[in-house]
Amino acid sequence: MTEERTSGSGGDQEQDGRPEEHPANQQGHAAAGQGQSPEQPAGVFHPDEDQLPSNPTVGQYILRFLGSTGALVRRQVWFLLIMLGTIWGVVNESMRPGNWRRTVRYEFQMTLSSVTVGGLLSTLVTGTLTGVAVVSQAIYWLGFAGMAKMTGSILVSVIVREIAPILVGVLMLGRSGMLSLAEIGSLTIGGQIRSLQAEGLDPFLLLVLPRTMAFMVSGFTLGILFSVASLTTGYIISRASGALSNSLLSFFYDVATAMTPADYIVIPLKFTIVGFLVGLGCCVSGLTASSEDTLATMLPRGFSRGMLIVMAVSVLFSLKL
Repeated sequence: MTEERTSGSGGDQEQDGRPEEHPANQQGHAAAGQGQSPEQPAGVFHPDEDQLPSNPTVGQYILRFLGSTGALVRRQVWFLLIMLGTIWGVVNESMRPGNWRRTVRYEFQMTLSSVTVGGLLSTLVTGTLTGVAVVSQAIYWLGFAGMAKMTGSILVSVIVREIAPILVGVLMLGRSGMLSLAEIGSLTIGGQIRSLQAEGLDPFLLLVLPRTMAFMVSGFTLGILFSVASLTTGYIISRASGALSNSLLSFFYDVATAMTPADYIVIPLKFTIVGFLVGLGCCVSGLTASSEDTLATMLPRGFSRGMLIVMAVSVLFSLKL
């Protein structure tokens, strides 16, 4: 009798060889069978939450549109606010002599050498091509139209004030800016930035401050060299074709006298600000990289931000804001 009761109880527990399920699991399977998902912990993202119901109302469409627009605006304003804060931070901290320690000075010198010396050849080549394609053509057609006296003012307005800052900013962004972005972004993703903070080192003072100031100095230097190279090449081509007959010194004198007193301030300031913001934007893009980012996502985003910065500076100075 005892063996029969034992056998019977075992049959009830196994039920054709399958173990008895826990009551919580039975409830989950039952809910799944009825088309409902089992209860999930609070705070977990549900993929179906952002989908509209089968018969959405006009109000639900409007709320979804406003939510998507607000998310886009928040992402764009977020980077703009970070840029504004770091601009003030770099300007303020750069004026304190105590922040320019040996490690910071070394980073500044290395970045300055890399940006200026490394970008010198590409800047001169681009300036030479600009002189051949733009300056010489402008001199020729102005002389052909009987407006040779306006050559200096046209070259100052078109080449030195408008084209040179944009091309120099793009060259600095593509060659040196992307390199700084990749270096700082890799440090952020790899956790080295957190290690520096844990050791009591400020990544802003150690990386962002010296690199931004180096880009600023390089922007002014490369901008002046680009302008000189393009004007000199344009003069040589025009002199060889017979469009000009005066000397090189006389040509540069005409260009210098065509500049207004404001140009002597605005043009160097434009070169300086373009270099400053290009370097700062690349450094900030690297520091704000997330753990899910890679070089394939950081570089295109940083390049597009840098192009927007260069064009925004050019437009603001053109509007004299």
